[in-house]
Amino acid sequence: MTVVTMKNNNFENITDAYQLVCGARIKGKKQEEIFELGAYDADKRGYTVYPCEEGVKFTDFSVVIAEKELKNNYLIESAKMASLRDNEPVNPSMLLMNRYLKSA
Repeated sequence: MTVVTMKNNNFENITDAYQLVCGARIKGKKQEEIFELGAYDADKRGYTVYPCEEGVKFTDFSVVIAEKELKNNYLIESAKMASLRDNEPVNPSMLLMNRYLKSA
């Protein structure tokens, strides 16, 4: 059994809420677990986050994490690395976010 981990150089700091798009992969600054970002829940004032292992998102378990906590304690997969993922289309929102950040 081979365990696949993503190196920290594939991830970058979350500097703007525009980076937090549905489908983006995040990981904690101090742990190796990978999560996939879900939709923003306005009632709970946070983003739904699903565990992700070897490219499989587990939708039977989720947590809600506030934007401030995401910015302080998590890293987000760079848009460039997301586009290189095998057999997965890049989320159009992620490309739009990348263009927005470059123009700012």
